[in-house]
Amino acid sequence: MVSMLRPRVIPCLLVRDKGLVKTVQFGESKYVGDPLNAVRIFNEKEVDELIVLDIDATAHGREPDYKMIENLAAECHMPLCYGGGVTSAEQVQRIISLGVEKVAISAAVLARPEFISEVAEQVGSQSVVVVLDVRKRGLFGKYCLQTHNGTKNSNLDPVKFAQEVEKLGAGEIVINSIDLDGVMSGYDANLVGKIREQTKLPLTILGGAGSLEDISDLYDRFGIIGAAAGSLFVFKGVYKAVLINYPNRQEKHQLFDKARQSGTIQ
Repeated sequence: MVSMLRPRVIPCLLVRDKGLVKTVQFGESKYVGDPLNAVRIFNEKEVDELIVLDIDATAHGREPDYKMIENLAAECHMPLCYGGGVTSAEQVQRIISLGVEKVAISAAVLARPEFISEVAEQVGSQSVVVVLDVRKRGLFGKYCLQTHNGTKNSNLDPVKFAQEVEKLGAGEIVINSIDLDGVMSGYDANLVGKIREQTKLPLTILGGAGSLEDISDLYDRFGIIGAAAGSLFVFKGVYKAVLINYPNRQEKHQLFDKARQSGTIQ
């Protein structure tokens, strides 16, 4: 699997109790609107791709909400990645049949890594996205993988596990920084760099984006990569008023200027 052919700017929507929410470091959530309405606005803004994560499905041990997924997929005019509560290849097939392009899996993979291969055989690697929820722990800030909204620690090293994910047939990795979730202080470039060195899989980076400059810096440093964000695309201004937003074509083109000048993106 080679890198994606172009960089992507990806809004990530978190769903809880069928509502669109935002969290800070996987903690308490703030209701920010209706997911379907957000999808309609993002359609108009011609976003590259959309990630929708049901953040309580796995934590509460329930199946994906297929009706919600069907409604989102029917409304969505861009490639859609759904995650939350996925534990079987049959579930993945059902979600794909509803019109979703990619399915994100996380906790089930840490419990049973071979699940990646089972799903890839059923729907193809291109539809299998593994989400690595990463947190720093301990005095020396060692990275570790966590699940269930950051409440369960796996003690697995995300850098080493990324190598295993690639070998087992995943098509993409989402690196989600728990420490930077909703903080809007910039991406964890150190973590991204460590994982980028260990895998050739397409990467999407989530957690920390507070400005378009943060996205520009990510491209400048790592080239063709997926830059995902939640707060950046649902809040506006210093008081974080709820406003669905996304860079227009000219703004998005400018995101790549620094990377083009440095040669990381041609």
